[in-house]
Formats: sequence, C-alpha cells, structure tokens
Amino acid sequence: MSDSKLAGQFFDAAIGLLQRVRDEEAASIAAAGAAIADTVEAGGRLFAYGAGHSSLAAQDVVYRAGGLALMNLLTVPGTTGVDVMPATLGSALERVDGLASAVLDSSPAAAGDVLVIISLSGRNALPVEMAQNARALGLKVIGVTSVAYAENTRSRHTSGGFLRDHCDIVLDSKIAIGDAELTAPGIEAPFAPASTVVTSAIMQSMMAAAAEQLVARGIEPPLLRSGNVDGGHDWNGRVMTEYRERIFYRH
Repeated sequence: MSDSKLAGQFFDAAIGLLQRVRDEEAASIAAAGAAIADTVEAGGRLFAYGAGHSSLAAQDVVYRAGGLALMNLLTVPGTTGVDVMPATLGSALERVDGLASAVLDSSPAAAGDVLVIISLSGRNALPVEMAQNARALGLKVIGVTSVAYAENTRSRHTSGGFLRDHCDIVLDSKIAIGDAELTAPGIEAPFAPASTVVTSAIMQSMMAAAAEQLVARGIEPPLLRSGNVDGGHDWNGRVMTEYRERIFYRH
C-alpha cells in the first residue's frame, strides 16, 4: 500500500505551524515560563483551564510524567472534555454568562496564583469572563488562543472582547479560523484539525521554560516522574508530600 498523501500533508501543516509558533512566540513563551517560575518560587499555585477540546491541552500538563506537580486542572462541570451528554451541551455552556464567576469563587485559586486559559477562538463568554474575573481576584492570566479569531470574528461576550483582551500574557497558536488544515476533492468539509497538537506543544514549551527559569534561580523544579519506571512512585510520593498544600488533584 502506498503512503497516504493527505496524511503527509497534515504532518507538513502541523510542522509548519509548530515552526511558526516556535519562531514567532518565543518571547511570549519565555515570559509565560518566567511567570510560572515566579509563582512557584513565591509559594503560589498553578491552574489550567480549557473548554471542550481545548481542555485536552490543559489536561496534558496536569499530573503527568515530566510535568510540574503543581499544575492543577480548573474544571467547569459540563465543559471539560466531551464526556457530557449530549456533547453539544458543553458548547452551549461556554456561552452562559456568570458561570466562570461561580466556578472561580468556589475554587482554591487566589491572588498570586497563575491561571492558564486555553480557548481556540477566545470568543465565548466562559473564557472571557474567566480571564476577567481571575485578574480581578489578583491572579496572573496566561491566554493560549488563536489571534486570528479575535481579528476576523465577532465576540460572543457582552463586552465585545476576546480572551486575548483580558490576559497578562497571550500565546498565539496561529490556528486558522475553522481549525481544519486540509481540503480535498470529494470531501465536502475541511478536515484534519491541528489545534490540539500545536496547543499542547505550546503548553509543554511553557513548562520547559518554567523549569529552565527555576533552575537558573537555584530552585529544583517540582517535577513528576513516570510511575512506570523504577523509583518513580517513590519520587512522586516525596514531591506530592512536600507540595501537598499546593496540589488539589489529590483531595
């Protein structure tokens, strides 16, 4: 069987986007890493939030081998992932005013913490209000979004603003509107989204930048090891015990 032309085209598209982000967002990624390192050093906590498929990149930095033990998932019931039934309810909840405020008020997030908000379009009420309210509470907000949406679509928030308008640091994923990299004859809709690949890479590069900053300051990054390698379980137990007051996925 010959190689798939379309599969190769998707890899080319994803690699091109990753190269653009690496080159064009380097300064912002370094700034985000420094902000995370500042918070770790100061005794603060780290949170990540994403709705729908954006939650995949948020989950990718929480409780995982090679990741910072202090990164916690901020969840909004019905919007994290696609397991809610019907799945369309999650999309509808993203447009509900006031939901973000209620979630933040009942979460452990507080002044001095960092919240990374991931939203590809950044146009729905939930991520916009999440950023607004988090900053009002004194959190530092890092937004991971596609700036193309803010420049070429309408906001669904009453303010008319987008996620990027309410962040301390913005990381642009460069994803085109519609999140589909390929078209082909005989296929009616564009297909092959790359936002998960690119956004996850942004998140991991941010974590790497934070680890680099911590080491430069003489601080051991609180990283987790794989539980499937010898000694990993014991290592993780020590890290989780040392930082238990800043880890919320254990409670």
